[in-house]
Amino acid sequence: MASQPSTSQPWLFSRNLDLAAFGGSSLLAVGLTLIGWKLGLGQTPLPLWAWLAVVVGVDVAHVHATWLRTYLDPGELKTHPWRYALVPFVAWAMGALLHSHSSQLFWRVLAYLAVFHFIRQQAGWVALYQHKEPAPSAFDGHLDRLAIYAATVWPLLWWHSHLPRAFAWFMEGDFAGPVAAWLASATLPLYIALLAIYTLRQLIRWKTEAFIPVGKSIVVLSTALTWHLAIVTFNSDWAFTLLNVLPHGIPYMILVWQRSRTESGKTGLAAALLKAGPWVFAGLLIAVAYGEEWLWDLGIWHDHPGLFGAGWDFTIMAQALIVPLLALPQATHYLLDGFIWKSVKAPAP
Repeated sequence: MASQPSTSQPWLFSRNLDLAAFGGSSLLAVGLTLIGWKLGLGQTPLPLWAWLAVVVGVDVAHVHATWLRTYLDPGELKTHPWRYALVPFVAWAMGALLHSHSSQLFWRVLAYLAVFHFIRQQAGWVALYQHKEPAPSAFDGHLDRLAIYAATVWPLLWWHSHLPRAFAWFMEGDFAGPVAAWLASATLPLYIALLAIYTLRQLIRWKTEAFIPVGKSIVVLSTALTWHLAIVTFNSDWAFTLLNVLPHGIPYMILVWQRSRTESGKTGLAAALLKAGPWVFAGLLIAVAYGEEWLWDLGIWHDHPGLFGAGWDFTIMAQALIVPLLALPQATHYLLDGFIWKSVKAPAP
């Protein structure tokens, strides 16, 4: 007979918001992937409208959400002035050095930095949920971490052993490899075992404690599902973009907004945005993201002249300075994210 529950259900925000942020974003990504596949979008490059909605409207936009807790908050700037001065300068200088040596090396380093950030964000959600649980066992803590790293790292290992694919993180050739295919095959049983043990452990907790950490379990299992579908199951730019971007960007923007609105002492532009409301904040993020992509297309890519204009041509030497500057929001976002959540006395996503 199951015992009485020893704790209330831990949520990061609230039941409805957690379910929408983590479960909802993953279900949306899976649903749109399947619908698009049925319509034939999975076998073609990502359509322009989908690129604007998903890549610009979510992926690029969520990067700029970081500024609400950093450069737009005078109090935060005053507390850590050197951090916010040095991080972008060092990121640009290192990027310029890498790009001047090789543009492929620059994009490879940025791609792996992004991969690390994506993995750490999922591990961070799990850590934040652990922080909410009263006295979680050491076994569950270790199992949680092993499961979320299995859910993310093994698909990446499989990807590296099956290069090239119909999709890339940033551009074709940004991942090193291919690596020996036997590595993914040899570690597949461990990948399956860790996720199976995690699932079994939650069922045992339900039986013995009448309790399952719903939010944390949704994060672990939805991560396993979306990463496997995005990388292993489908070989499609459509599927990878939706399954990679939506479950990553949507919860992050919710976290930034929710944490910022509950912190006292906000002043300056941060306070003004919080007062204006979440839809104004979201609209501003999308506008800034569009502006960033406009600069990228005018200066570097020239992929959408009908949307952004004809653009300019820069020398290779100039590109070594300009490309790291345009990539600075991303690089700064990746680097600062390792710091800013520690101020809330919980592990960082």
